[in-house]
Amino acid sequence: MALKSTVFKAEIQVSDLDRGYYGTHALTIARHPSETDERMMVRVLAFALHADPMMRFGRGISSDDEPDLHLDDLTGQSLLRIEVGLPDVSRVRKACGVARQVVVYSYGRAAGIWWKQSEGDLVRHDNLAVVALAPELTRDLAALATRNMQLQCTIQDGAGWFSDAKKSVEFSLEHLKRHSVGNYRR
Repeated sequence: MALKSTVFKAEIQVSDLDRGYYGTHALTIARHPSETDERMMVRVLAFALHADPMMRFGRGISSDDEPDLHLDDLTGQSLLRIEVGLPDVSRVRKACGVARQVVVYSYGRAAGIWWKQSEGDLVRHDNLAVVALAPELTRDLAALATRNMQLQCTIQDGAGWFSDAKKSVEFSLEHLKRHSVGNYRR
């Protein structure tokens, strides 16, 4: 019998001063048995950084055909696809072919190696951004994971704070590659 996903609930208050976005989101997150708290919380951080009422989580680590997060318009056009971890280059290229913008949040000990091996194939995609997350950040985010989370995320000047009632994690983002096209919302 296959192991089932563990369901996490999170209420996250986002104050994104850079985008002028303020909202509270009730999230239900299915964590696959092979997914770590670290990876799950990177997905939650990515949600907060791009928060939108229409943002959706993909089916997760067990699904090869869906991104970790995605934002589609009302016609079904893919506006934004987000991948976390060290995705296969062909998966990223495919996402760049269908979405207005794609963001990869890379993390882990092998993130630098992944980027060195992938950079040549990925730099030509104008609609792709790649962000490296520091190991300390992802470790501290994992420490915030509980089955029922009350989280706050404040973003200002490209940096921010992610916190619950007991702990606060400060973060900044290292952009390895930035989009060279306009916003995914037109």
